[in-house]
Amino acid sequence: MFITRCKTKQVRVGRVPIGGGAPVVVQSMTTPDTADVQATVAQIHELEQVGCEIVRVTVNTPEAAAALPAIRSQITIPLIADIHFDHRLALKAAQVVDCVRINPGNIGAWWKVEEVVKAVRERNIPLRIGVNGGSLERELLAKYGYPTAEALCESALNAVHALEDIGFTNMKVSLKASDVHMAVDAYRLFSLQSDYPLHLGITEAGTLLTGSIKSAIGIGMLLADGIGDTIRVSLAADPVEEVKVGFEILKSLELRHRGVNVIACPTCGRVEIDVVKLANELEKRLGHIRVPLNVSVLGCVVNGIGEGKEADIGIAGGEGVGILFKHGKLIRKVKSEELLDTLLAEIEIMAKEKEAELYGDGNGNVNGEHGEPTASPIPATGHSGNKEIPLLKA
Repeated sequence: MFITRCKTKQVRVGRVPIGGGAPVVVQSMTTPDTADVQATVAQIHELEQVGCEIVRVTVNTPEAAAALPAIRSQITIPLIADIHFDHRLALKAAQVVDCVRINPGNIGAWWKVEEVVKAVRERNIPLRIGVNGGSLERELLAKYGYPTAEALCESALNAVHALEDIGFTNMKVSLKASDVHMAVDAYRLFSLQSDYPLHLGITEAGTLLTGSIKSAIGIGMLLADGIGDTIRVSLAADPVEEVKVGFEILKSLELRHRGVNVIACPTCGRVEIDVVKLANELEKRLGHIRVPLNVSVLGCVVNGIGEGKEADIGIAGGEGVGILFKHGKLIRKVKSEELLDTLLAEIEIMAKEKEAELYGDGNGNVNGEHGEPTASPIPATGHSGNKEIPLLKA
């Protein structure tokens, strides 16, 4: 499948480009009280370790706003302040962070938005317009009767046009709903009428299992249409899992090629090693690797190398002994109890070699930025290929 991404404007959140052909960026949000600097920074460091590229914190109290400088000084990835209701917190946050998110449905009178715009303008940082199905403006709820994709789109476009009227264009937009169809339709409608970069997400998606599935379907549908420049998988789980799921969505669509991709066979009566345990252990212990590697874990030697021929490296189990192979070729036999350690050691060597080949300086940088090149070119026309996205009925 070849995905042609929609052409969008580009904004920069700190050092990270969003839109304009840049790789789709994965972000997450912290869960501790932001006023607790130590806990918040500790979690951000965990997120950095698994590849989180932008992090958002809630700024819901004066104490949270006061903690931002200390947090910002201890992290390396860009920081976004999430603001609801009180625009004064946005004014304080704008002095420190790399982007401010406001919701037009609950930020209040327009003059408050103008003050926030003035503050972000002074520091040349972007604004994220975050529309949410659960907090639409009263006027739109009265017009449509209840949250709809059209209402979400109209809310976002109203905010965008109002900001453009005062000469502000340094923004990105999100149109989130917990209903997959509503969110997807809203993003599609907006994308047909605007070229501002889009932050994708299915809000309040659910637990690790259900939330991952809903997010993969919703975000995946949009990305396959070429829509989306940055994503957040919203889970009722450790935010580290949000980042992992986000990258798996992008890797599955071949929009990002980052980190280890574990290919594991389904269990069956032929398996002679514990594939489930090995695959999970590999994902856990290889989370620090950033270069793209396909690792295959197969339960038997019957079709081992054949089934794993597309992998960079892999193992296939046998009765008391397994095989190690690279690029479809047998390397050597290994005792079953030594398979995991042998494979881990070989992967570390391969990763360092590939890192030197791709990055040269060994710092994990490519194209002078934060990730690998985008896999899809941006067409001059903007929207995805010849796909026809139907307009929704009014």
